[in-house]
Amino acid sequence: MNISEIKDLLAQFDASTLREFSYKNGGEELSLSKNQTSSVVASPVAPAVEVVSPAPQAPVAPVVAPTVEAASASDKDVAAPASAAEGDVVESPLVGVAYLSSAPDKPAFVSVGDKVTKGQTLLIIEAMKVMNEVPAPKDGVITEILVANEEMVEFGKGLVRIK
Repeated sequence: MNISEIKDLLAQFDASTLREFSYKNGGEELSLSKNQTSSVVASPVAPAVEVVSPAPQAPVAPVVAPTVEAASASDKDVAAPASAAEGDVVESPLVGVAYLSSAPDKPAFVSVGDKVTKGQTLLIIEAMKVMNEVPAPKDGVITEILVANEEMVEFGKGLVRIK
C-alpha cells in the first residue's frame, strides 16, 4: 500500500460514520479508530515491511494529534482545580453513565459542602440498563464533584472527593 492509497483511505474513513476499520494484506496491517481510548496504528508483520512502516505513520499522526492535544488540554484544565481541593477521591467501580440525581426533576444526591455518612448514595452509574448506586466509603464532607450529570465514566475515574 503506497502513501497516496493510505491518504485516500484516511480521508474516506474520516468522512464515514465508521468508528473502527482494520486492513490486512500480506505483511501489512492498518487499524483506524475514532474511539478516544484507541489510536491509529500502522504496524508491519513481516520484517520486509519494516522499511515501509515509517511512511504510513507520517500522514496518520496529524489526524490523531488534534484529538490527543484536545484531550490533554482539557485534562490540564480539570487537573488544576482538582489539586486545590482536599480529600480522598471516590473512583468509579465500573464503566457507565453517571447520574447525580435519581431523576431529572429530583435534587442531586450530594452537593459540595454536604456531610455524608458511610454507605450513603453519592451518585448512580447506569451500566447495561442497570442502575448501580455508588456509596460513600467513609463519613466526611464532599469537597468536590468531579463528574457532570449524564457523563460517561470509565473504571477508576474520580467521581467525588470526600474530606
